[in-house]
Amino acid sequence: MIEFVVGLTLGFLAYVFFRVVLTGFYVIPPDQRAVITTFGRADRLSSDFNEPLDDPNLTEEEKKRYTYPKVKVVGPGGPYFKMPWQEVHKVNVATRSIDLVWDPTKKQDTIEAVTKDNLTTGVNGQIRYRVSENNMYAFLFGVESPLEHIMGYFVSVLRERIATFSDPKGASLLAKPSDDDDEARTTIDLSEGVSINDLRKNLPLLNAYMEEQCRCTPGRYGVELDAALITTIDPPPEVDRALSAINSTRNQVAADISTAQADAEQQITMSKRAVDIASNNAQAEVAPLRELARTLTQIKSEGGTSALRAYIRDMRVPLLARATSVVQTQDEK
Repeated sequence: MIEFVVGLTLGFLAYVFFRVVLTGFYVIPPDQRAVITTFGRADRLSSDFNEPLDDPNLTEEEKKRYTYPKVKVVGPGGPYFKMPWQEVHKVNVATRSIDLVWDPTKKQDTIEAVTKDNLTTGVNGQIRYRVSENNMYAFLFGVESPLEHIMGYFVSVLRERIATFSDPKGASLLAKPSDDDDEARTTIDLSEGVSINDLRKNLPLLNAYMEEQCRCTPGRYGVELDAALITTIDPPPEVDRALSAINSTRNQVAADISTAQADAEQQITMSKRAVDIASNNAQAEVAPLRELARTLTQIKSEGGTSALRAYIRDMRVPLLARATSVVQTQDEK
């Protein structure tokens, strides 16, 4: 009996030594944070369990749905001590990147999406993300697989955007349409363009739109989307060949238009120069006549008609000396 009691005591002391001394201390690396749970309940900052996060990126309906408590977050350092009934949940908060095709339920090489032209295209790229320290509860306990949720949310928003995408022609995808924009919106909707070409031309704008639309993910899943890097939009081979032909034709048309505009501008410039030359010649011919008229008028006003006739007679002398024949009318004597 004594041996049994001694063995039980030694076993208990060994268990306490293992559970309390050996596993009771823990260290938090610089790129990690930790949340402590006591009997499965996370330590909170206050007793107000239902205090919602005041996230301006969530709608009023989302604030009611995604109500998470604020928990105590253990920063890097240590060693820290925990009781045997407590559990440490470590989370890596460093910024990480993941391929857009990542899906734990299946293997895929690209994300398929249907464009506005009913063409199935493949999308590829990466997203950068990090765990939100302000909403650690949602990441650890809100959903079973937060990264899988945010990837599904991102892909859903991306497919919706691709399915309705039109070339904004310089306008922002993030600007909300107003009543005054009816005319501009109609112009965009009626624009003739291939959606895949428009998507390829506006990849930076599409990335900015995705980042804006995913600003609510910290409040919903505890994951902050740092950047969306959609790099590839590949249509099927037969569609790609057709797009290449369309692009070649458009480039040829653009080159022909540029050549025609250059020729037209050259013709207009030459015509303007010809008009200037003709105007200068006309002014050169008119100027002596105007000067002669001014001289005759001045002579008549100062010397009278007799002086004018004498001046005209004197002016005829050099002309008559060079003339080979003279025709005199009856009135002129």
